[in-house]
Amino acid sequence: MRMRHNKKRNTAFIYETLTRALTKAIVNKNLRRKGKIVFILKEFFKPGEVLARELELYRTLTETINTQPKIAERLLQETKLAYAELNENTLFDAQSQLISAMNKTLGQEVWSTFIPNFKSLASVNAVFSSKTSVKKRVLFEQAIVDKMSCLNDTMTSGQLQTLDSITYNSFIKKFNSKYENLLQEQKDLLNRYITSFADDGFELRLYLNEELSRLKGLLSEVAVADIEPLISQKSHDVLAYLDEFRKREFGDKDLNKLLQTQELVKELRAND
Repeated sequence: MRMRHNKKRNTAFIYETLTRALTKAIVNKNLRRKGKIVFILKEFFKPGEVLARELELYRTLTETINTQPKIAERLLQETKLAYAELNENTLFDAQSQLISAMNKTLGQEVWSTFIPNFKSLASVNAVFSSKTSVKKRVLFEQAIVDKMSCLNDTMTSGQLQTLDSITYNSFIKKFNSKYENLLQEQKDLLNRYITSFADDGFELRLYLNEELSRLKGLLSEVAVADIEPLISQKSHDVLAYLDEFRKREFGDKDLNKLLQTQELVKELRAND
């Protein structure tokens, strides 16, 4: 089943585009671009705004896993009802303002960002859209329920070929390959750091509490082990730095230091 999809009218796609653009700006130390993206995220996705509420409904259907089929079906129906309560004109106007702000401050190139879960986001958009035919909507809904209840691992069946192949191939070619080599824990950290601009850092604080404890535990083992003194001293230095994180606001310098620490821990463990 093939359908045309306007990604600029898909709020979840726009949010993913912004967060990935923010990741690039942070890694590339482009503070000016980072500031522009953070401003847009805070302006349009702050709690209570229509786009923030719509985004939460997308997440309900794309991030829910390991649930019973009946519960998944109930979630789908309740999410659709909640979406129907959003004011269509208000939503359209907010999207238009967001698109305009992105075009003016970030340029057209921002739309070329590759979004890996584009198909899932487009499928949910089709379920929400009143323009989707009944037959297609039923097929999309069943695929979404299957995914939430883990009857299918991915939304890649024939019902979910929502992305035009030419567009998809274009996105693939433009994806920045330098992010392929990041450790999983580094990706997790970046993801939470990015989203912290939209949720006032709640998820980031929870993550840091666990990740800092993990890193400090591993570094403590290195520091007391009978190894090269220089490495042991460096471990002590990093431990002291990690202890300071909870005493101040987490910023870009801390992010870079923590990314380096994650890499250091990996290397030290590999040499055990």
